[in-house]
Amino acid sequence: MFKLKLLTLSVALALGLASAAHSTTFRWSSASDIPTWDIHAQNNALGNGVHAAVYESLVYYNSRTFRIEPKLATAWTQVSPNQLRLTLRQGVQFHDGTPFTAEDAVFSLQRAMAPTSNFSIFTQGIERVVRVDARTIDIFTRGPNPVLLNQLTELRIMSRAWAERNRSLEPMNIRTREENFAHRNAMGTGPFRLRSWQPDQRMVLERNPNHWGGVTSNVTEIIYTPISSDATRMAALLSGEVDFVLDPTPQDLPRVRANTALRVLDGVENRTIFLGMDQHRDELVGSNVRGANPLKDVRVRRALYQAIDINAIHRVTMRGLSQNTGALVAPMVSGWSEAVHQRLPFDQAAARRLLAEAGYPNGFEVDFACPNNRYINDEQICQAITAMWARIGVQARLRTLPLTTYFPMIQRFEASIYMLGWGVPTFDALYSLQSLARTVGPGGDGNFNAGRFSSPRLDALIDRIKTETDPHIRPRLLTQALQLHNEYVAHIPLHNQVIPWAMRANVQIVHRPDNRIDWRILTVGN
Repeated sequence: MFKLKLLTLSVALALGLASAAHSTTFRWSSASDIPTWDIHAQNNALGNGVHAAVYESLVYYNSRTFRIEPKLATAWTQVSPNQLRLTLRQGVQFHDGTPFTAEDAVFSLQRAMAPTSNFSIFTQGIERVVRVDARTIDIFTRGPNPVLLNQLTELRIMSRAWAERNRSLEPMNIRTREENFAHRNAMGTGPFRLRSWQPDQRMVLERNPNHWGGVTSNVTEIIYTPISSDATRMAALLSGEVDFVLDPTPQDLPRVRANTALRVLDGVENRTIFLGMDQHRDELVGSNVRGANPLKDVRVRRALYQAIDINAIHRVTMRGLSQNTGALVAPMVSGWSEAVHQRLPFDQAAARRLLAEAGYPNGFEVDFACPNNRYINDEQICQAITAMWARIGVQARLRTLPLTTYFPMIQRFEASIYMLGWGVPTFDALYSLQSLARTVGPGGDGNFNAGRFSSPRLDALIDRIKTETDPHIRPRLLTQALQLHNEYVAHIPLHNQVIPWAMRANVQIVHRPDNRIDWRILTVGN
């Protein structure tokens, strides 16, 4: 008996060592943490990319071709201009072992349409979602929707039974401090499952051994550590504490490129950095102007725009890792054109004249809010702009906040001027126009229009674009809307982010223009 126990123990140890030998951990970092694990609560690019490891959508982009490919849906048919039928993948299980069903798909899409969801921009145009049978659902739209499949890439599927059991049937309201169970816990079908999350400290994902397939990654564990300090984050990569940094600092890249143990992948992101302005209040909070809102005057907005030396920011602050732009979207987005891309010229004298014409010859004081851990050198950019505005008499009182408090703050309309970076997951300018420039309303209209800009003329054009399917007419309408946005100076565009990823030389990954890791194909060598 004693020998049998020893033999059993030896076999167990051998199996354990073999398992350990095949385990591969991927350790990565960026400046901020995700805001929540509730997949419909906050439309945040970093969070959406991390969620995609644990929660899956019906369709998704191929990382190499960026064509839409099957995920939890295996096929789709446009039954009529207003009806899309999707066939669901069979044999899929959630992480607790329960099967994925048509009820889960219907529930998740409806949950994304709830009043507390921040994903209404991805459900725009959807009228209802219905179960046809155990493996089929229909999505009915209010009119033709040429980007519906693109929208579905960002609508991930949650277990209905789990959400019901844990009182998370509706998304957490990010404008309040009340949490639901789905905020810190997850139940998806993805290749990884959430093991633990201590916000702003550490997140651990582990491989899902029962995933339905389509994954070539050899990674068995993912450890994410948000590190807000640029110097500390880069030191962690150089010392080998992390394998990958999503947002390396431009000033440290030459040192990384010179290190043979490391490598850098460069790419232009489909994200435009810009400034928004409160064009709604009759009097700005915290300004020395009484009884008026200077930002409602297009001459003032243009003066602020022309006072920014974008070439200096590109050269000094960004060290060349930015693409100056006058457009609200990046070049790979449908609707972009060279004409829309042209910036207003940097001209401090013209800016002063415009301020004087608007009735502010001595400038004015204004609140200016920026994130300090979301975009590349975000705080430094805002500091540079503050100094540039001071030269025309505009005294901006800069305040910077971390991502987790910054976004709820601007969505409560508590900033007079604010920085925002906007990526375009649909690669169609409607996503930006509707989110940022459409008058605030239902169905995703103006869901990130934190300055509450409003133009009936632009609204009408955006609403027409929502249902325009003609491949020749639609791009022209998108360009017209972007040009009209520029004429109004609804926002002040700065640049498109150039995203270098820094990593250990043994990390194999595909750089995506949405700045997101594809967990399905990530591999780490010995």
